[in-house]
Amino acid sequence: MKKIYLLLIVAILSIQYTDAQFLKDAKKLFNSKTKGLTEKDAVDGIKEALANGTQESVKLVSVQNGYWGNPEIKIPFPSEAREMETDLRNIGMSKKVDEFNESMNRAAEKAANEAKPIFIAAIKGMTVKDAINIVKGADNAATVYLKNTTSPELINKFQPIIKSSLDNVNATKYWADLITIYNKIPLVKKMNPNLTEYVTQKAIDGLFVMIAKEELKIRKDPMARTSELLKKVFGN
Repeated sequence: MKKIYLLLIVAILSIQYTDAQFLKDAKKLFNSKTKGLTEKDAVDGIKEALANGTQESVKLVSVQNGYWGNPEIKIPFPSEAREMETDLRNIGMSKKVDEFNESMNRAAEKAANEAKPIFIAAIKGMTVKDAINIVKGADNAATVYLKNTTSPELINKFQPIIKSSLDNVNATKYWADLITIYNKIPLVKKMNPNLTEYVTQKAIDGLFVMIAKEELKIRKDPMARTSELLKKVFGN
């Protein structure tokens, strides 16, 4: 075995690759490491894995307590207003703070289903290069790809829905009441963070946390590979 490795090193050092030759050899190496996995297999397998993962993730977060009942993605009081939260609790406003926190999460749960068509479009637009990079990439490579290609559209799509949801679950009212009460406290720094932007970003972040978990499951757990194609792409 050592002799083989030595010969490989010598070959790499002594041969000057052209780009075309390098790509040709890289493709051979890829196929040898993946037991005959073709480019079509890679593309179709990644698309199937992402479709399964996003569908399951949206399903998990878009139900009652999808965010509110999940400590990993539960949306907390805005970070820039943590001092405000503490001060409000100290003056006996804990119930109002809790009602507001819950209402933010309810708004995210109501909006989550809107991610489905955006994810589907991104998955359909995946290239061969994207798919092969994901197959050979880190355990969250598919999630990173999806995040990079969908985040701006998700934000644009989510914001008006989050705003409407915040209104419907009274989060906007709770927030306005808390801001009004807090800003009347002597000597505090007045504040009013953009609630819609905050909840939108946290809702999207939570969704990708769940997608990453689904991707890892497919990569690591043979039982999660529910088709022959997924077994072929991720079982090597």
